[in-house]
Amino acid sequence: MDVVVEPGIGWMELNEYLEPYGLFFPLDPGPGATIGGMCATRCSGSLAVRYGTMRENVINLKVVLANGEVVKTGSRARKSAAGYDLTRLIIGSEGTLGVITEVTLRLQKIPEYSVVAMCNFPTVKDAADVAIATMMSGIQVSRVELLDEVQVRAINVANGKNLPEVPTLMFEFIGTEAYSHEQTLIVQKIASEHNGSDFVFAEDPEAKKELWKIRKEALWACFAMEPNFEAMITDVCVPLSRLAELISRSKKELDSSSLVCTVIAHAGDGNFHTVVLFDPNDEKQRKEAERLNHFMVHAALDLEGTCTGEHGVGTGKMKYLEKELGMEALKTMKRIKAALDPNGIMNPGKLIPPHVCF
Repeated sequence: MDVVVEPGIGWMELNEYLEPYGLFFPLDPGPGATIGGMCATRCSGSLAVRYGTMRENVINLKVVLANGEVVKTGSRARKSAAGYDLTRLIIGSEGTLGVITEVTLRLQKIPEYSVVAMCNFPTVKDAADVAIATMMSGIQVSRVELLDEVQVRAINVANGKNLPEVPTLMFEFIGTEAYSHEQTLIVQKIASEHNGSDFVFAEDPEAKKELWKIRKEALWACFAMEPNFEAMITDVCVPLSRLAELISRSKKELDSSSLVCTVIAHAGDGNFHTVVLFDPNDEKQRKEAERLNHFMVHAALDLEGTCTGEHGVGTGKMKYLEKELGMEALKTMKRIKAALDPNGIMNPGKLIPPHVCF
């Protein structure tokens, strides 16, 4: 139930290799993501609501430090109380502490049975409320994805579909056939109590694949509406109980903007993405995209959330870390960085704001 890989392998290629064994690696970020990059950014994806993020799915790492020493961060044991948790220190460090050269991953059994469902709502708040109620019910849902009406319109334009252009929730339920059906009926009842309509579900493998293809290709669908534009992709996350408030507050700002903005959310985690399309040659549009990103980050921080749920900090979100974490936390990070990389050769200028000093 584990596998040792090098960092350059993609998660999709890994799952192709694992399929004959009846196993899979459950994290599913964007197509093309590699295991090393996924570790570096502590990524997740739509299945994180069931299986957790990269933090929960890496057993140990082999890392080359700045001084050339090779460190193994743990054993193959599923849990350990031996010393500092170096594995989790490296995961999410964005290449600033060392170079990952080997990863031991936790695997899962491919589910026996699954059902994919979709439901429409009059507002994004109704859809978010259903996502929250579903999680609070204790159902072991494996995915809860929210698409707003603009994103559904993009999917229709890109794929020649005729989906109702209203806020939409997508679910996946896994387990035995009986258990999956039971979960589907419970969520259908929850949706009906929150103005849900057109509840449909699929069990045929090809039909399920087609439904999830809609979600996985959401970003590329956006460019069908504005082929020559660039996309600013935001990523914030809040406690699940505050998701409906965050989305409602953000939608008012997004809908009043002159730019095309779509909402996609890993609603079961409280993780909220927006794709803002703008003309890269128009400085006014670029500034408007940056303003919207700034607004949503501060809205999330005001609701006890984070400036990035899964995309990472890099250089673009360094300016928000002091408000989110406080200066003492940033100074602690700086001390760790200085101890492991005194010459600053590991991905310099990333993650820790330059004004932080001891």
